[in-house]
Amino acid sequence: MEYTVKSGNPEKQRIGCVVIPVYASRKLSPSGRIIDKASNGYISNLIRRGEIEGDLGNCLLLHNVENTLCDRVLLIGCGKEKNIDVAAFYKINSHMVKRLQASGATEIASYLTEIPVKRKDINWKVQHSIEAIDETLYQFNQLKSEINETRRPLRKFIFSVNGRGQLMQGEKAVRQGMAISAGIHLAKDLGNMPGNICTPDYLAKQAEILSKHHKKVKTTVLEEKDMEKLGMGSLLSVSKGSREPAKLIILEYMAGDKNEDKQDDKNQQAPIVFVGKGVTFDSGGISLKPGAGMDEMKYDMCGAASVLGVISACAEMQLPVNIIGIIPAVENMPDGIASRPGDIVTSMSGQTIEILNTDAEGRLILCDALTYAEKFEPDVVIDIATLTGACIVALGAHPAGLLSNHNPLANDLLSAGQSSGDRCWQLPLWDDYQEQLKSNFADIANIGGKGAGTITAACFLSRFTKKYNWAHLDIAGVAWKTGTNKGATGRPVGLLTQYVLDRCNDC
Repeated sequence: MEYTVKSGNPEKQRIGCVVIPVYASRKLSPSGRIIDKASNGYISNLIRRGEIEGDLGNCLLLHNVENTLCDRVLLIGCGKEKNIDVAAFYKINSHMVKRLQASGATEIASYLTEIPVKRKDINWKVQHSIEAIDETLYQFNQLKSEINETRRPLRKFIFSVNGRGQLMQGEKAVRQGMAISAGIHLAKDLGNMPGNICTPDYLAKQAEILSKHHKKVKTTVLEEKDMEKLGMGSLLSVSKGSREPAKLIILEYMAGDKNEDKQDDKNQQAPIVFVGKGVTFDSGGISLKPGAGMDEMKYDMCGAASVLGVISACAEMQLPVNIIGIIPAVENMPDGIASRPGDIVTSMSGQTIEILNTDAEGRLILCDALTYAEKFEPDVVIDIATLTGACIVALGAHPAGLLSNHNPLANDLLSAGQSSGDRCWQLPLWDDYQEQLKSNFADIANIGGKGAGTITAACFLSRFTKKYNWAHLDIAGVAWKTGTNKGATGRPVGLLTQYVLDRCNDC
């Protein structure tokens, strides 16, 4: 898809279709009033006759409107003007795309950028129009033998901006929107790949491909023998039951160094470290999951996919920042040598862990990755994991769960979530909950009982993050959709990329 920005009146656009917003109570937008005037009141007459009310989701496609140069005009209902927020803006763009796909138009001039979204400027609207359009058009059909091709697919969107002053910023917003969308697309593709293809080795190869595409991204892959030398007994306990060997994937995007002399790192920027859970398939191990819905456990590596997506987006935008991505990649399977409930393992940190449930494996691989993160002397560490079903019970499928040992970091993530529309919600990380993780036989148990499962999982991870500022995102409820629309969402690539952008803007 090609995206660009342009200033100009809607009636003068020589293009396949011009998209015009209409608000509830039959109120015309500024671009609507211009076309209405040019067409001698044709639009307002249609509205008076009740052809379109302006409610969210209403659409009306017009052909050969008098005194316009475009082939079609698409009127899109936006609801009440004062009520349009981030979620509504995404829905409006989605309704537009779905209607246009059946229209035959291939090149579109969108005036939806004039919609007054609360506290959002034109650049935000351009960027997020792209994300919404790509979200609606996304399909995963790589593994289908037959693909129904659209006869006249959409191929170009032009977004309206006001005058030359907004053109340069608009072009930057286009680049950002395309980069973030590509990162989300990558995360979705990886998440949707079945477990027989997307193995730990496959994830490692995708990271290496990312490095070849972006020269500033360096990938290192540690094998099981390397992890044994590091003392990662917790991580390796998860992969014991699988024929797929574990991988520890490290990506380094170091574009924020302040000192060109690489031998002197005193003035170099401390990196942001993202740690993504990469369980490419989770059977539960010996604590076997129920069969119903187990196919969706291919999505247990969506945290890893989001790390690859964020680094891809940041590298594409050439952001002046240092980022480390750490992906512990394993497959959790039952076998004669798989970990048993009651086993005790020693983590890289030296802490011993009693495994009471082998299906609480995500924290077992993350804890060693979080200890490994110390070597990078990070500014902050953020882990992303489809960690607990309890998070779905608590928050549903709307926000990710957020827990942190550093309130400023938590506030930054909450703010980035509000800005991007990829929201999270903070839960408490109180010492009171640590009591649930006591073990009679080891330093810590890997589960804390029935109550507050999301919080006790984060409390477990917090035992390994005492040397830096850390946040944990539990994305179990938001990483994929179930039912007829089953598929990976690419979240929280949008949230995390916005967090990095905010950091760059504050520099």
